[in-house]
Amino acid sequence: MSTTAEFLACPDLPAAHGFFTRRGGVSAGPYASLNCSLSSGDAPENVRENRARAARALGADPDALLGLTQVHGAVVVRVREPWAAGAGPAADAMVTDRAGFALGIVTADCAPVLLADRQAGVIGAAHAGWRGAVAGVLEATVAAMTALGAAPGRIEAAIGPCIAAASYEVGADLRDAVLAADPTHAAFLLPGERAGHWQFDLPGYCAARLAAAGIARVHRVAADTCADAARFFSHRRRTRSGGGPIGHQIAIVTQ
Repeated sequence: MSTTAEFLACPDLPAAHGFFTRRGGVSAGPYASLNCSLSSGDAPENVRENRARAARALGADPDALLGLTQVHGAVVVRVREPWAAGAGPAADAMVTDRAGFALGIVTADCAPVLLADRQAGVIGAAHAGWRGAVAGVLEATVAAMTALGAAPGRIEAAIGPCIAAASYEVGADLRDAVLAADPTHAAFLLPGERAGHWQFDLPGYCAARLAAAGIARVHRVAADTCADAARFFSHRRRTRSGGGPIGHQIAIVTQ
């Protein structure tokens, strides 16, 4: 088993970062192998080692890796001081202008979004499931970074691996919520194979929301977490197979 945490990166994002896969950790079974979720049923010591491997892969101190209690909302936390692993506040995004922190977001189909303004020395990380994206978590992250001295025109964002439209069949509840926020976003709801269903383009939707917030450079690391079982954990894939335990991959940005 490899001892190196595998990650994907966007060469254009001006900050050290990684969108980690499920490869290169110590966990076993449904959590194999780089499960980074402290709220899963995995052995805590395994998760701590996995998170430490991910941090070290980016040259970060494992003790500086911070996570949130993610709740699919739009609350953004400004990071000034570290907190204990597993004790992160209930929020779905973090920003900081202080060096030494590594901001981590865990996902298993939702979109991890990492942001950076090199000139201002401000970074951000957001967890954008459809609920959080509709609620405005990405715009709230940009606003919080701007409050620290970043400028939307200088911020670059990278959307990491998440569920792709081909794998993401949705019903009327999601469609109605998306269109209630902005009817022009019907473009991200593609015809489904079943009546009354659509295929939702989550990464495209996130990119549009970022662009509308003034981010001129939005990059995407293309990969379908649901379709690629060898590299990614996936909530949708787990649901289709009847449920059971699941791990989560992590995305990290640091400076």
